Amino acid sequence: MDKAANSAKLHKGPDEGGADQRAAPRFTLLIRAAKLVSAQGEFVCVIRDVSETGVSVRLFHALPSCQDFELHMPAGTAYAISRVWNRDNEAGFSFAEPVDIARMINESGEYPKRGLRLGLCFPVMLTTLTQSCEAMVENLSQQGARFECDGLLAIDQTVRIEAPGVSSAMREVRAKVRWRRGQHYGVVFDDTFALGDFARLAAQLQAPALLEG
Repeated sequence: MDKAANSAKLHKGPDEGGADQRAAPRFTLLIRAAKLVSAQGEFVCVIRDVSETGVSVRLFHALPSCQDFELHMPAGTAYAISRVWNRDNEAGFSFAEPVDIARMINESGEYPKRGLRLGLCFPVMLTTLTQSCEAMVENLSQQGARFECDGLLAIDQTVRIEAPGVSSAMREVRAKVRWRRGQHYGVVFDDTFALGDFARLAAQLQAPALLEG
């Protein structure tokens, strides 16, 4: 049996694989958050299990309609994958190339572990005790954000971030400035996003249709 056929058997839907799903060793990766990158944007997922030929994940919304994706691990390693099946916010993918399963599980990549950061760009309004100014978010995580703005903000200054008309989840988020480089700032949120809320926010900002139904 060739590799493609074996991959399809290993990564059929939950009720489709039967005994064939056990044809290759599988490793359960519970609550291992990762990032799916596609032509439609960057989306949060949770890896459920992985084998030498593929991986299955759970999402918090429908899967984008793309065939090809990249799976980005928190440590920074990326894997090219192709959709094999999807149903009820779960999906299975085959790897485009052989992977080092031990490295994937241990996340022994070149970069230190950190929370998922998505390259989401959208306008917000920043408000402090003394000023209000427009800003553009450049990336977003559960814990904070990076943005660019013309206003002058101080390190440790408290700001209120609003994204009217963009997302109800960003209606009013309080944060503190942690770093500044020219017109670019990094802030940490007072209250972090739960993973599911963060995932749905990412979908709402990039492909709202994925949340329908």
